[in-house]
Amino acid sequence: MRREEVIAEAAITLLVERGMRGLTHRAVDEAAGLPAGSTSNLARTRAALLALTLARLTSLEEGYFTAVPSSDAAPSPDELAGLMARLLHGQLTGGRRTTLARYELALEATRRPELRKVYDEAGRRFREVAIAMLDAAGSPDPVRHGRQLVAFGEGVIFDAVAGAGTVPSLAELHAGMRELLHGMLTVPRP
Repeated sequence: MRREEVIAEAAITLLVERGMRGLTHRAVDEAAGLPAGSTSNLARTRAALLALTLARLTSLEEGYFTAVPSSDAAPSPDELAGLMARLLHGQLTGGRRTTLARYELALEATRRPELRKVYDEAGRRFREVAIAMLDAAGSPDPVRHGRQLVAFGEGVIFDAVAGAGTVPSLAELHAGMRELLHGMLTVPRP
């Protein structure tokens, strides 16, 4: 792993374990097992450290989208529901660490315009994937539906991670996604 990845991974761990207040250059050096000053040498400011961490999180979370079909064949609503359910389930189970860190950074981005810009750009890339999938599946309004699909997924994730909810099973996620997508992809009859 490259040094910036080591530093970003240590920062993610600190965000999960200690929250935003526990994320300092010194704490990252210690968590990464690096000499004092290594983190500040790479990311001079807190804003630079946050941007580096968010870039790593985005890269890790983009890995979940490797299962997204890239063919021109339109996925059926049920296939799309299964794919989305697996993506959500992955973020709630194996990807829980990155999800928690991302939420810490999301809240911080509400107070830091320079981080907000980076955060919004990362989010745009994920929304574009949702829009493209819904367009291929025949959505009459893929942009609006893409935003709604992402919002639905984020709501499920937030409830399971930070809300009063529990982690839904893969079958529950599939059923919920199937119901949502059926409403989006079924053209109303006049």
